[in-house]
Amino acid sequence: MPSTFFGLSIASTGLNAFNASVNTTAHNISNANTAGYSKQTVNLKSGQAVRVAAKYGSQGTGVSADSVTQMRDKYYDEKYWNNQSNYGQYDKKYYYMKQVETYFTDNAANPGFTTLYTEMFNALNALQANSGDTSARMEFISDAKKLTNYFNDMSAKLEELQTSVNDEIKTTVDSVNATAKKIAEINRQINQIEQQGGHANELRDERAILVDNLSQVIPVSVDEKEVSNTHYPDMKTGATIYRLTVNGKTLVDNYEYSQLKTTTRKHPDNQSDVEGLYDIAWADTGEKLTVNNGTLSAMIAVRDGNNGENLKGTISALETVDGVSTITIKDPTITNINSMNLPDRGNLKINNTNYQYDSFEFTTDDAGNITGYTFTLTDSLEHDIQIPSEGDAVVVGSSVDFKGIAYYQNQMNLFLRNFTQEFNSIQQTGYYTDETAVDGTVGLDLNGNPMGAFFVTKSSASQAEKEKAQEGAFSEGLGKSLLKTTLKNSSETYYRLTAKNIDVAAKTQNNPKVFAATTQVKRADGTTDAMGVDQSDLVKKLLKLQGDKTVFRDDGGDSFLQSIYADISVDAQECKVFSSNYKQISTAIDEQRQSVSGVDEDEEALDLVKFQNAYYLASKAIQTLSEMYDRLITQTGV
Repeated sequence: MPSTFFGLSIASTGLNAFNASVNTTAHNISNANTAGYSKQTVNLKSGQAVRVAAKYGSQGTGVSADSVTQMRDKYYDEKYWNNQSNYGQYDKKYYYMKQVETYFTDNAANPGFTTLYTEMFNALNALQANSGDTSARMEFISDAKKLTNYFNDMSAKLEELQTSVNDEIKTTVDSVNATAKKIAEINRQINQIEQQGGHANELRDERAILVDNLSQVIPVSVDEKEVSNTHYPDMKTGATIYRLTVNGKTLVDNYEYSQLKTTTRKHPDNQSDVEGLYDIAWADTGEKLTVNNGTLSAMIAVRDGNNGENLKGTISALETVDGVSTITIKDPTITNINSMNLPDRGNLKINNTNYQYDSFEFTTDDAGNITGYTFTLTDSLEHDIQIPSEGDAVVVGSSVDFKGIAYYQNQMNLFLRNFTQEFNSIQQTGYYTDETAVDGTVGLDLNGNPMGAFFVTKSSASQAEKEKAQEGAFSEGLGKSLLKTTLKNSSETYYRLTAKNIDVAAKTQNNPKVFAATTQVKRADGTTDAMGVDQSDLVKKLLKLQGDKTVFRDDGGDSFLQSIYADISVDAQECKVFSSNYKQISTAIDEQRQSVSGVDEDEEALDLVKFQNAYYLASKAIQTLSEMYDRLITQTGV
């Protein structure tokens, strides 16, 4: 049976409960503008009734503040994290594509391709009227040099951007590792508090903020389960098991966490890639990280994106001789020599196994189309456990289905090879005013360029390589099949020409008379001569290259910038639209989250009044009971 003063005990529980409610409301109001804070609420619980010696049998014991917990909806958290990965991907792509778009901009303040290309052909057109004028020749050569410098500069800018993206990838991986470690530490702190009966609300908010930020970098999934007592499954211990996964791979497993690592590629995946690009893998297994969303995925796409236009084929032959293994592939996806974008030394992937090659050579048909490639592997297949078989698919480098930096480097190379090949082939039929005319046999100079070429590659060859070039080989060499004293197809040399190394031949820059403006003719007696010093029949042919001759994407050279800019603009606009859409979705989902977990100041003000009134009523109950006890004690003589 309860004591006579049981009512005071009941009323005091109300005072304590509503005092805790007011304090919690004050805490919510104080954190109304705190990022990531979740509204907290006091969970009130009716006191357990006690048996009394009366007809009604039991009596309530008041109220107790059972716990203070945060208000949060896991469903909205998951939706937010999934959306953030999409937003992070397109926002980061848009950021970098706008930079690429800026590089290709052509205006009065920043003359680009169209301006320089037009100026070069205007100078060539002026030369047509007086091809023997040295100053007119010099003006054309100078404008041509400006165009080659433009491509050199564009390639350098894209290389610099690729390096910058690569560095950001490394920094981002380090940040992901630090975040995973921090989440694992917070998991331990949360369990330490909650196993003792408390609720680690602030720590849970801190962990949620980390996951919010991480979800924008890589796609994440979270699973948290309560831990039950081993002997009494219905009894909860207060601890939880918290797992965070990335594409099914566990990044954080409660108190443990996995790490990502970056490894430097031994060889580039694309011909114009910079050295030292990073690959990302799980540190414990070495398995390559695969992500298709988030800023990390976007940076990889921008850095390596080649629009999936890398070399692919199937194995037609394998051979190992004296410990040296070769793999020959057929049905290649790249059959045009000028379209080749694979590096001299690189990587092959066969059945998810990577192989490295040190060199390659190719075979062509009578039309000059590539029919097959043969790669000399770094390591012998005799020492490889998984030896591929004929018919297996081969992928050279990486296939990234996005028009990134690698793609635009390749497109510039393709345009320059097609254009300069056409230009040089016309030049090589010409007569030089102070040199022996080219006789139709295309040899190579000391730098591996076609003799008589106007556009050439800058010299980077060693003395030994130059001596090798004198024998008819490339300055660096593609393979045994190309070591010829006389090349049957001069286009074979254009694989070496890139936007980075294109130049106007030094001999032409030093002596404008070397530039051929007229055709060589052969007399009946076997001697050769020009049609005339001031004749310009070759110039007329060269002028057709401005737009009449197909050199890029079934169109003239003057459409190059238009085509490239269209690619960039379309991709940038697509990224902008998707980024904006996912940002709006993110805002909508966050508003839904805030409707549950956010602090509404008006609502908190109403709670203050509500809890204040409840507190006053509990106080009034104590006052009323005090008066009753006073009358009972002082006026009844009890």
